[in-house]
Amino acid sequence: MKPADVLKHVKGESLFTDDFPEPQGTLYAYIFDSPKAHAKIKRLDVSKAEKSKGVVSVLTAKDITGENQIGNIVQDETLLAENEVSYIGEPVAVVVAESLKDAKRAKKLIELELEELPVITDPRQAYEKGELIVPPIIFSSGDLDAAWNRCDVIVEDKIEIGGQEHLYLETQGALAIPNEDKIKIISSTQSPTAVQRAAAKILGWGMHRVEVDVLRLGGGFGGKEDQATPFGAIAALAAAVTNRPVKLVLSRPDDMRMTGKRHPYSIDFRLGADKSGKLIAYEVTYYQNSGAVADLSTAVLERSLFHTTNSYRIPNVKATGLACRTNLPPNTAFRGFGGPQGMFAIEAALNKLAEKLNLPAWELQKRNLIREGDIFYYGQKVKDNQIERCWSEAEESYSIKETIEKINLFNNSQNRYRKGFAVMPITFGISFTSSFLNQASALIHIYTDGSVGVSTAAIEMGQGVNEKIRIAVARVFSVNLDRIKIESTNTTRVSNTSPTAASTGADLNGNAAIIASKNILERLHKKAAEIFNVSPEDIEIIEEAVYVRGKKTEMKWEELIWRSYFERVSLSSHAFYATPDIYFDREKNQGQPFAYHVFGVAFTEVTIDGLLGTYTVDSVKVVHDFGESLNPQIDLGQTEGAIMQGIGWVTMEELVQNKDGRLLSNSLSTYKIPDIFSAPADVEIRFLENPHNPNGPFNSKAIGEPPFMYGIGTYFALRNGLKAFGVSDNIPLSSPMTPEKVLLALHSKQVV
Repeated sequence: MKPADVLKHVKGESLFTDDFPEPQGTLYAYIFDSPKAHAKIKRLDVSKAEKSKGVVSVLTAKDITGENQIGNIVQDETLLAENEVSYIGEPVAVVVAESLKDAKRAKKLIELELEELPVITDPRQAYEKGELIVPPIIFSSGDLDAAWNRCDVIVEDKIEIGGQEHLYLETQGALAIPNEDKIKIISSTQSPTAVQRAAAKILGWGMHRVEVDVLRLGGGFGGKEDQATPFGAIAALAAAVTNRPVKLVLSRPDDMRMTGKRHPYSIDFRLGADKSGKLIAYEVTYYQNSGAVADLSTAVLERSLFHTTNSYRIPNVKATGLACRTNLPPNTAFRGFGGPQGMFAIEAALNKLAEKLNLPAWELQKRNLIREGDIFYYGQKVKDNQIERCWSEAEESYSIKETIEKINLFNNSQNRYRKGFAVMPITFGISFTSSFLNQASALIHIYTDGSVGVSTAAIEMGQGVNEKIRIAVARVFSVNLDRIKIESTNTTRVSNTSPTAASTGADLNGNAAIIASKNILERLHKKAAEIFNVSPEDIEIIEEAVYVRGKKTEMKWEELIWRSYFERVSLSSHAFYATPDIYFDREKNQGQPFAYHVFGVAFTEVTIDGLLGTYTVDSVKVVHDFGESLNPQIDLGQTEGAIMQGIGWVTMEELVQNKDGRLLSNSLSTYKIPDIFSAPADVEIRFLENPHNPNGPFNSKAIGEPPFMYGIGTYFALRNGLKAFGVSDNIPLSSPMTPEKVLLALHSKQVV
């Protein structure tokens, strides 16, 4: 059976925020944002705009009745600028009018006088000037200073990693509807409670007076985890001031200009090993370009620190994270949440070390893979390790050694073209690294006809989380899947929700739904036991039939439900799930932050055109640890999509700002994403056999983020291909590896 949303999407019946019928009297909001990256506000005059045709109100910070503060982790972000602007696109005022056309016209009448201040766009410059969001974050293990003396070979270098635009299909938006002493917000957010909390704070209300409802998102990728919050709060403020429904939906240019991206990083590293290639010491400093305010930058930076060593055993490590404040829109969560930057860095360091040792990089990687019982440098023990199994199966299933020999033969027989390859192992931790977020609730109702309604905190954004929860509930009750309906995510039905992020949506909410289902099932077993005069242990429900001591009875699911209702048995349950056995001591930066890890290995092959500098990704072949997949179709689609997004990040998605902090790659003509023509010609994904994961629903594993890291292999395959042309080993480590960089490397013997 196809997932419930698939047919709706294909038929165009799926509703997104902009599709909901607008209540009578709906107004339209349009944001007046800062044209400068850093300046003092000398004068803001909205009087002419207020008198413009169709305008009902023009909101500024003075109209905020509560606290003008929406910062999540760090309280450093205003909803509407008051005294100073710190990035181009920062909201300053909001025009609320009878039509969007009226609002846009009035926006042009707002007068803003600014006194420009120095602009910082580079994280290293921000660090030099002391512009840090929080003090440096340092993770370490072993005795690094002494370890360098035991190293036979040491390499060090600098890395520049670019950002990435989320480019979700549905832009940021919200519809706020006042109702007596309450406001309902239909929001395109991954974090309904964050929108609820911020809107209540802005209005000076209790959270119980703000209801947030999310049916689905048209994509998120992390870009709506925290950055949907201001737009929901603005709509709520406008609705409260005007006492009319207010709709705010960003255009694509506005969305690209006003919202943050994946964090660019500038990185220094030093890696040491003995003559055999055994890793001994690793030191890395991450200069994170956080943007103008904290947003989720500190949490993203921590995830980089957690994934500093990726899949490798390194006994002596020091990683320093610097969240650098710049005058760019606040950079934010993006699939992988800092993990890709940390993994890219160690892979770059290993490639440099392999060159120095005159070893193939894949051989160096293989020699240093973590083993069962090892300790990650942040203190967690390696458990249920599958990385060596994934590597062995990839090596055997895809005949990697033979393929490398064929690649070498090809390169020796060609003039214009060369092939490159890379192996990319991943070891990705699953859980929010802030332990308190690892909680979820579910509310389940069985109706008297036997149908089932399920409410959780999970947000469906195309990743199939609703379908996985449906499958889990259907399995518990042993009923047909079409009996199960997932309701919209609503802060009134399920409160205090954690974001659908960190690949935890199905784990947290699925486990909560399973607990709630089992609560009801236990009551049903007890009632059936009374009917058949046996003990509850003698009762089973199998494929909608009641079994007693292993024998099928005449009683069907619907009859049992009706009998239970008639005899006043509760057919509803609210349940709570908290991930067990996780903790992290932030004073020592040691602990067990993850419920489990996801493992996998990808082998990537590319071909470079030495005349044009263009290239193709010939194949990506993966062995991945899915656990016991709840739905292989969904997991396969998530893996393929993540790989493509990862390839885009390291090859063509190049964000460019000028020195004044203005985004130049501000449209789909100047910002390129992968399309069907840039997809690998061959993608093979093998499910690791005999997996084990007691922490996931029915032994499944999270899938959203881990496969993204396979895309990193494409960068190092291209680098390997450049070396096959005789380009110097000393190729600067700069991502993305665009065709322009490849061409310059081929003709000038260096990448600029």
